[in-house]
Order: sequence, then structure tokens, then C-alpha cells
Amino acid sequence: MRAHFSMKSLALAAGLALVAHGALAQDIKIALIAGKTGPLEAYAKQTETGLKLGLEYATKGTMAIDGRKITLIVKDDQTKPDVAKTALQEAYEDDKVDLAIGTTSSAAALAMLPVAQESKKILIVEPAVADSITGDKWNRYIFRTARNSSQDAISNALAIGKPGVTIATLAQDYAFGRDGVAAFKEALAKTGATVAAEEYAPANTTDFTAVGQRLFDALKDKPGRKIIWVIWAGGANPLAKLKDMDPKRYGIELSTGGNILPALAAYKAFPGMEGGAYYYYEIPKNPINDWLVAEHQKRFNSPPDFFTVGGFAAAQAAVTAIAKAKSTDTEKLIAAMEGMEFDTPKGKMMFRKEDHQALQSMYAFKVSADSDKPWARLELTRELKIEDMQVPIRNKR
Repeated sequence: MRAHFSMKSLALAAGLALVAHGALAQDIKIALIAGKTGPLEAYAKQTETGLKLGLEYATKGTMAIDGRKITLIVKDDQTKPDVAKTALQEAYEDDKVDLAIGTTSSAAALAMLPVAQESKKILIVEPAVADSITGDKWNRYIFRTARNSSQDAISNALAIGKPGVTIATLAQDYAFGRDGVAAFKEALAKTGATVAAEEYAPANTTDFTAVGQRLFDALKDKPGRKIIWVIWAGGANPLAKLKDMDPKRYGIELSTGGNILPALAAYKAFPGMEGGAYYYYEIPKNPINDWLVAEHQKRFNSPPDFFTVGGFAAAQAAVTAIAKAKSTDTEKLIAAMEGMEFDTPKGKMMFRKEDHQALQSMYAFKVSADSDKPWARLELTRELKIEDMQVPIRNKR
């Protein structure tokens, strides 16, 4: 009887061990929500490519963490807030993902934030940039590897703002543009430059004649250096339209931030233009960026782009967090991620504890048309490190 009982006990223990091992070995499910159709599809494609490369790099090619295979589920939100919200709900509830990453449009990302809170699941925001995502709309389940509007704005303000400089702004009339200008003005005030006018136009605008003339009128009689700073995403090219209106006759310069390589083709018409950039593949000097540039060139016959590095950073953050927490439990992930440092092609990033925004370097640049590529080169004039940026905390935690 004792021998029979012992055998049963051993069998039960072995069975429980197998169950426990099976539970530990369950796939890690990660969802990517991205605007794969719509005006920002080029950005979404880069994010997906970067995420896959980042997962590969972070796991040393195994696509597993502590023996648990990573399964990536990709959903297209069509750049629509309602579709993005539904896609994230399905990812959490139906697909049972452990965490999600996304999305491309700031408006769509804002619609997703309450879903993460209701589901009590992590959402790593990439690449949407509106300040309100980690500001007044933020909740504790939101982490962002993407730079925010303040980081974009501060880098541009530090690149062009100096005493005696007068600036007018042109932006898209939605969260991305308005948050960007608000942050730019706040950062610019510390440089001694002044803002003469703000103009906002619908995202689908193609005719910039009227808005351009109003900007010219606001600047033309000002003394000193005069600049129109443009913050725009998508297919329109307001810089070219403004250039066609000949701002030089008033001594007015144009400025904008960095962009994807196809957009940088248009920058060849603006040699010497200054601004602030999130990424340009030739600028960061570190082993991870070296790997990314080499692998992307080998696989796609082109260098990585503006949003490729963002997807890569999101992958690095997710893998680092899960490995550090030794779990995909949400509360353990939050504890691991608050204040967490992780390496990316841009160098070190760190999730700030107060709002979960990834602090990171940005780059002041000057455009060089001296390039054998279809696009202009962004020549580094100054690396703006984490300690240089002084990114405001905008949430109400």
C-alpha cells in the first residue's frame, strides 16, 4: 500500500511539474497595432519592420525569452481611432496578448489608452507622439518608447532658438500639431527667441497660399533672423509650397524636424536648413545601431529609417522588461519598467517613473545636399542628451 501510494504521489508530482513547466513555457503574445492603411502607412510599415528586427536582436535570434516563444500578432487600425480601440480590445480579450505596442496616429493612440486601463494590460506607445498620451490622458498601464511632442519641440527649439530670432509656426490642426506647437513655444521661451504667429491647417491641406501669406505678413517686418518652423506628418509637403512663394524676398528661412528618408529627398532643396531630429541612420555611433544599419541594408537594400528605430526600441523595451520581471504579469512588468534603462540604436533610453515616457537623446542637425543618395544628409551639429532636454512632466499623477 505504501509503495502504491508513493508511486501515485510521484506521478502526481511529476504531472504537476509538467503542468507548471507548460504554464511557464506558454508563448509570450505581443500585439502590434499600426496604421498599415491610410496616410501614415509608410510609418507603420517601418515600425513593424523595426519591431521584428528588434525582437530578433534582443533575443539573440531565438525569438524567445527564458524558453518562452514570442508570438507577434499584427493588426491594422487603418489610422482610425474607433478601429484602433476595437483592435486593441480584441488583442487583449480574444487573442490574450500579454502586452501591446502601437499605434501610428496620435488620435488613434489616444483612443487606445482607456482600453489598456480597463483591461489592466501594458500598452507601449510607438510611434505616436502627442504630449497628452503621457500627459493628461495618461494612465499607469501606458509606457512610451516613442519620443513625445515635447522632445521633438525641445530639440528643434535648441537647434534654432537664440536671442533675436523671431519664429512663426505652421502645424496640422489636430493633437500632433497643436501639442507640438505648444511644447515648441514652451521650450523656445527659454532660448530667448520669440514667436510671432501660429497657423494651423487641416491634415489634408494641399494649397498653402493663404496660410503662407499670413505667416509672411507676420514676419516680414521683424528685425533679425526670421524663421517659419513647420511641424507636419503625412504626404503633403508644405515646405516646398512655402519655398515656391519665395520667403527669401523677406529674409525668411524655413525650418522643420527630421523625417523619413523619402521625405528627406525634398530636403535637398533646403541646404543649410536647421532643425532637430529623432533619428538619422548615420548619426548614432554604437554597436546596436551598427547592427541595425548593416542588417537592414543587407535585407532590404536600404538603411533603417525614422520609424524603424522606434519599432526596434519598443522591442528592446518589451524584451528587457519581461526578462527583468521574469514574468508577463502586468503588475510585475510595471514594477520592472518604471525607471528601467534599456539599450537601443539611439543609445540608452529610460522610462521615467512619473509618466513612463522614454527619455532619450535627440539630434540638432543641418541639412547637407551633398549626398549620393536620393535623400539629403542630416549632419549632426549637436547631440542633445537626456540631461540637456529637460522634458516637462505633463500628467496629473
